[in-house]
Amino acid sequence: MDTSNAEKPPGPFAELKPFKVTQTEGNGSARSKESTLVDSARDTSPHSQTVEAQHEPKAPSSIHSHDAEPEPEYPTSWRLTLIVVGLCLSIFCMALDNTILATAIPKITDQFQSLGDVGWYGSSYLLTTCCLILAFGKLYTFYSTKWVYLMGLAIFEIGSLVCGVAPNSVALIIGRAIAGLGAAGVFSGAMIIISQTSPLKWRPFLTGSITSMYGIASVAGPLMGGAFTDHVSWRWCFYINLPIGGATIFFILLFFKAPKSVKSTQGLKDKLSQFDLPGTVVFLPGVICVLLALQWGGTTYEWGNGRIIALLVLFGVLIGIFIVLQMWGNEKATIPPRLIKNRNVWGAALFSFCVGGSFFVAVYYLPIWFQAIKGVSATKSGIMNLPMLLSVVIFSIVAGGLVSTFGYYTPFMLVSPVLIAVGGGLLSTMGVHSSAGHWIGYQIIFGMGAGLGMQQPMMVVQAALKIADVPSATAIVAFTQTLGGALFVSVAQNVFQNDLRKNLAQVSGIDPASVMQAGATMLRHVVSADQLPAVLEAYNGAVTTTFYVAVAMGALSIFGALPIEWISVKGKKIGPPAA
Repeated sequence: MDTSNAEKPPGPFAELKPFKVTQTEGNGSARSKESTLVDSARDTSPHSQTVEAQHEPKAPSSIHSHDAEPEPEYPTSWRLTLIVVGLCLSIFCMALDNTILATAIPKITDQFQSLGDVGWYGSSYLLTTCCLILAFGKLYTFYSTKWVYLMGLAIFEIGSLVCGVAPNSVALIIGRAIAGLGAAGVFSGAMIIISQTSPLKWRPFLTGSITSMYGIASVAGPLMGGAFTDHVSWRWCFYINLPIGGATIFFILLFFKAPKSVKSTQGLKDKLSQFDLPGTVVFLPGVICVLLALQWGGTTYEWGNGRIIALLVLFGVLIGIFIVLQMWGNEKATIPPRLIKNRNVWGAALFSFCVGGSFFVAVYYLPIWFQAIKGVSATKSGIMNLPMLLSVVIFSIVAGGLVSTFGYYTPFMLVSPVLIAVGGGLLSTMGVHSSAGHWIGYQIIFGMGAGLGMQQPMMVVQAALKIADVPSATAIVAFTQTLGGALFVSVAQNVFQNDLRKNLAQVSGIDPASVMQAGATMLRHVVSADQLPAVLEAYNGAVTTTFYVAVAMGALSIFGALPIEWISVKGKKIGPPAA
């Protein structure tokens, strides 16, 4: 075993000397692997990470190889700053696209006479995003991170442009679908670029900064949407993405240098086989079936309707076939069985799925509570939602800084479910006459929990896996978070509508159908002053019941946190993955 004079890792492991291992790859070529003794513990149990157990290290499979190249250098601080600014702008742009639309929909439906298409403005975007996140994970694994990311961002920009110039509702839906296709690669790509441009110990802070853009966009979206719609045109809700996305393209194009690709002797046929086309063909319609079933079930159609039953049965059949194909495909599968069997991966995915479901339910239904119960406008409800959203932003950054300082992300994943469940439970107790002190405090507790936990699954896959597995695992985590939000917002929608229908039926002298059709903002215009208190109680009961869904998912996320290994990000020197 040869030694080298590579830079010593910081901290208490500074005396451990690096070692180099030469291994023979499957194609017969020799590859040099260099790492520190600290790295040798990455794929072992937590107990094996102590210093005294590392005197005779083995060369683990997780040590990153560089084909006899010198260890990659990270960009200088100013270049990294510009790269992170670009990534933050792209995530802000993508998150803004989800939140800015709400205040523009009334104007859009007035212009296009398309009230029946409102559901598709959101679901068309969501369908393409969910379906293609895992495919982008494969692209990031086998091709240049830089160009795959720019491709995804460019597709998103094209979709935004199509939405902005849309002459009718169908064109707008198509534009939303195109934008969703590009968005599928933007978030996971941003996380991968962070892993390629910064030392592991700084990634929690940088990841927290990027994920905080969701909270900022949730605050800015309704305000910007209202301003554009009232003073310019609803089309600027989409045009605004063009300069923001353009700035990101500029920063990434000029300042991000992806690691050199590992040379491969694979032909085009072999490369295509890595994308698991059979699995993709059955997975995409399977996801579409379950999302459509949840979109339509209990609203457009009864749950017992033949269409809903057929969609759910078809979903089960297709996903069953997909699982068989994944087991049969092994390393060429979209989700390699080896990867999903790793307790860190399935734990992070489960945690992300549950927290995503809980968070998006609260984000969706708190504004409805403010508009219906407190009688405020959509813009004002966005302002009243600030305590939760700012808490998410602040505590995402704080958690990232603390993980970078102390090294461990697992404690935050254990605390997060408790705060989310407690905060969600308190939100469910709100009444018609709840004071500002109540709804502000409850939001802060819930936002603290979401902020502390949402970014941690990304750190899990970066710290606990072989570097070559990070792109696929990142895509899995991003997919589960998006899917969790999509599924449980639909579940909450059904809970809300069924509970509201039941509650309104107990109020004498009103037509429940007219109240439900009026929506939250027009509630006071369709009932008399004498009927209003009872209707508000009915509406309050239905909205707060949805927070039980948030409580349940927040509590269940603890089962994703428990399997996660306690791996420190401090003192590790891990090179970025080849692109």
